[in-house]
Amino acid sequence: MNGVFRYTFGEPESITPIKLFWDDARSRIIPGREEDTAEYNPPLDPASMRFSVTARGAVLTLPLQPDEQIFGLGLQLKSVCQRGRKKTLRVNSDPIADLGDSHAPVPFFVSSRGYGVLVDTARYATFYFGTHVRRGISTNDTGKRGVATDTAELYAARSYDEGLHTLIEVPAVKGIEIYVFSGPDIAGAVKRYNMFCGGGAMPPMWGLGMWYRTWGQADRAGVERQMAQIRADRMPVDVFGFEPGWQTHAYSCTYVWNDDKFPDHDELIAKLNEAGFRPNLWTHLYVHPDSPLYGALEPTAGDYKVWGGIVPDLSLEENRRIFRDYYKSYFLDRGISGFKIDECDGSDFIRTPWSYPEQSQFPSGLDGEQMHTLMGMLAQKMLEPAYREKNMRTYNNVRSSGAMASPMPYVLYSDLYDIDDFIRGVVTACYSGLLWTPEVRQSHSEAELIRRAQTVVMSPQANFNCWMIPHPDWKQYDTEKNRRGEFLDDGGVFEGKLRKIFELRMMLLPYFYSAFAEYMRTGLPPFRALTMDWPADRETYAIEDEYMCGSDLLYAPMTHKRSSRSVYLPAGKWYNFFTGEEYEGGRRYEFAPELEDMLIFARENSIIPVAEPLQYVADDAVFKISPKKFGCGDAVCRLFEDDGITYDYERGEYNIVTIAYSGGSYTVTREGNYDGKRYEIILP
Repeated sequence: MNGVFRYTFGEPESITPIKLFWDDARSRIIPGREEDTAEYNPPLDPASMRFSVTARGAVLTLPLQPDEQIFGLGLQLKSVCQRGRKKTLRVNSDPIADLGDSHAPVPFFVSSRGYGVLVDTARYATFYFGTHVRRGISTNDTGKRGVATDTAELYAARSYDEGLHTLIEVPAVKGIEIYVFSGPDIAGAVKRYNMFCGGGAMPPMWGLGMWYRTWGQADRAGVERQMAQIRADRMPVDVFGFEPGWQTHAYSCTYVWNDDKFPDHDELIAKLNEAGFRPNLWTHLYVHPDSPLYGALEPTAGDYKVWGGIVPDLSLEENRRIFRDYYKSYFLDRGISGFKIDECDGSDFIRTPWSYPEQSQFPSGLDGEQMHTLMGMLAQKMLEPAYREKNMRTYNNVRSSGAMASPMPYVLYSDLYDIDDFIRGVVTACYSGLLWTPEVRQSHSEAELIRRAQTVVMSPQANFNCWMIPHPDWKQYDTEKNRRGEFLDDGGVFEGKLRKIFELRMMLLPYFYSAFAEYMRTGLPPFRALTMDWPADRETYAIEDEYMCGSDLLYAPMTHKRSSRSVYLPAGKWYNFFTGEEYEGGRRYEFAPELEDMLIFARENSIIPVAEPLQYVADDAVFKISPKKFGCGDAVCRLFEDDGITYDYERGEYNIVTIAYSGGSYTVTREGNYDGKRYEIILP
């Protein structure tokens, strides 16, 4: 591929992410893919790379410049900037410190100098970004000032100008293979990496609507009550998720409906679909002895169990086929839209570890360390052909992912974290081809629920995870009162506040959908750090609580922890999305918004397509869109239009709908081969 350079040192392992997933990436159809014909020189000089093998494994050093900042390494919930840090990319669902543990560690980093590096390994690689200087190298270490007299001075960050390098250690191997991606800037390097992986994910339109996951102890009657309640309350919801209790056994799983709790479950699923809900089932990959899958998978399972169930070796195509065929016939063919794949990460670094050990052995030759790294991606790859056979797109959840993930329509999630971590995850995930939802779970106050709801609707997936409460949280946000059936006595005021937030998501759904189409076509993340749009503005590098939503909206989340915040607006003019108030960019502003107000800013000379909010996205839904223009100059907005549910767009069955403003008037053009109409443009 143009602008991608591969370097091989020693004898790399035979099973790696690229070796497992490259054929799928290479064969993926990407409509309107941008072809780059520029001439690129290697962004890193091979003569500056140094490789060795030690008793610990393989070691590679790469050059690092004094002015260089580093981003990436997958989903990192504790930091955005990686320069000056040591990170060990270890799969862990409960990271509590900034050490590299992650649901989705990706050995890919991108430099502010406009290149990216992917280390092709499933091992727990360790990265040191300018943290140490070799003996014999002179530096301007500020430690020369004399004796440190306190711990703050002793442990202060050191500044080095010479002998800088990135040190990469991969354990238990005799070789390393890396891929270096030319930019020419941060966004360019990320885009090239994503296109190398097969482009960006393209979810169905309904996947970008609102998600509601029901109470974990719900039975059929409870589900039907919640269905009716949601529609009666006029709360827009597209996806209705079932938690573990739908099965005869979970932890480990049978993948069989519990007919005592859900009699006539096929009829229930049909009712959900008829009411506009897309049913989604919780699942995981550990197979209970009572499961219909157990007999076929047991001979090639790993040598350790998890929760009494076997761990299938999904790196073997036959095992993926067994799983896939069962899921297709038992679930997809019966109206299930997708799955939440839980616990494919592991929690082996807490007080009560539950996963398989790193020393586990699998028939493919993988050990437990490698399987932990690959399991989330293998699960996603296992199911993808089933959706393609049905010509039915999906949008799902997965709790672990890794390298080569960008084409997969799966969003990372967890309910374990602080709101600041949730927001930081949206920013860091974008550097590595990942999607992350700051999902809403139970809250302790009205302010917390409102602020979390505002953030989740401005993210890759608007997911309300209500598995701990029997009633919708707009009826009662207090968990104990909700469980007792004590609802808010405010005349529906709080419910109205949440409805307004839900409706904002639906108003922006065509805009977000088109941003994902751009992700699919060019690799540009739909939700991304400010560095990608302003790579030369170093003020953006450390910003971890603002991000772009598409090309023209900047979102600065408020949390319940504070009543005011500082917002940095990059160069250019910006406008409050709701009031139109103008701000000059290149500086910071202080805001103290009311609880119901959000800090969303539109770029100058942009058109935001605002749709009338729907209750759900039906297969034949038509969005009535009014253009909302910001600034005094000419402006253009382009919308991706297709059927929203199938892969027919890969055969060219899509349109580009252009809304243009010039000379004081609007024009609308529609070009393409899709003979339907999903957008009705209402001009002022």
